[in-house]
Amino acid sequence: MNAKRTAYTRGLASIIVMVGTSAGVACADFLDTTWTVTQFDGEAWFVEPEKVIGQTQTFEGGYAEGAFYTCDFNGQSSIYTTYENEAFFENPEFVKFAPLRDDMMAGSQKLFVHRVTCNGNDLVKPSVFYPVVTNETRRRAWYLYEGGVFSMTAQGE
Repeated sequence: MNAKRTAYTRGLASIIVMVGTSAGVACADFLDTTWTVTQFDGEAWFVEPEKVIGQTQTFEGGYAEGAFYTCDFNGQSSIYTTYENEAFFENPEFVKFAPLRDDMMAGSQKLFVHRVTCNGNDLVKPSVFYPVVTNETRRRAWYLYEGGVFSMTAQGE
């Protein structure tokens, strides 16, 4: 009887560990919240950063609305690529993020580069929101725009 109970307990503990581990991984790609634009670093070509700072960008399931991107349940999808911090900053595509290196790496070993797309419809053109970067803290995000990067903070932080 004790052998059966021990085997059952071990099996249950293994399941809990596996579920707990995968739940942590699932959180890593966190984007669904409302983000507040807090600063702009870099060269503004046409945008007036002071008009964007303080605005919000919201993602909720298939819906998005905000300063940079909107998709009103018109076929929104998203994917992300995981980078170790050093690999991200060595990638020439992400050179504009270099001045924010310390902020982006704070409390995080990995960065997540998201590509969000909206299929659109007859009235709304397809659109892409890329690259938007988050880290493991789930509190900060960065969006490459023109010659610089907008920083965002998750509301409630």
